[in-house]
Amino acid sequence: MTILVVDYHKGNISSVVRGLERAGAFAHATDDPAAIAKASALVVPGVGAFADAMDYMTSSGQAAAIVEALEAGAAFLGICLGLQLLVAKGNENAQHDQWVEGLGVLPGSCTRLESSRLKVPHVGWDTLDITPLGRHCPLLSGISEGTHMYFTHSYALASDFPAQLVGAYTHYGRSFASVVWDGGSVFGCQFHPEKSSGAGLKVLQNFVAQAGEGCS
Repeated sequence: MTILVVDYHKGNISSVVRGLERAGAFAHATDDPAAIAKASALVVPGVGAFADAMDYMTSSGQAAAIVEALEAGAAFLGICLGLQLLVAKGNENAQHDQWVEGLGVLPGSCTRLESSRLKVPHVGWDTLDITPLGRHCPLLSGISEGTHMYFTHSYALASDFPAQLVGAYTHYGRSFASVVWDGGSVFGCQFHPEKSSGAGLKVLQNFVAQAGEGCS
């Protein structure tokens, strides 16, 4: 099956494409809104800043195309920034501390990690605290409590994100959702599975399997 990786021209996405290929998918990067709208499986990778990404996605037609694909039942995986863009609003790189609208697929907001004793950005390996939802989440099949994943980010979903959509939390300065699932075909992870060794590969394999079921 083919998984489209959304290219919003904010960084190198080749590692995500290679990770999906190692997980058994044919992965193809595209910036074409028409192709995105018709996709049966999409990945939005984690590069850039919230405001910059939404500015490009909105002006190019990608944002509307992603929402159209999801409304048609496409499988979706948002990685790092790709997860953050799912929510209603964020303020990374926003002008005058104003909020910028996200895709609005899920409720909630994205805000900066703040800590007086820990360095921000949060870079390196950290653990997953899997929730009851996460124990049934297809993305986390075969992933154990406390599994280490690789993170690199300064922003994360805020406390207004609904707890019933959280598959795992990670704790760095504050607790934040590191895996989300809408109960259907929309998944997101704050960590980078393509950089998370064998456990990350398993997450990508789980998504590929889930996307394949949706296309069968």
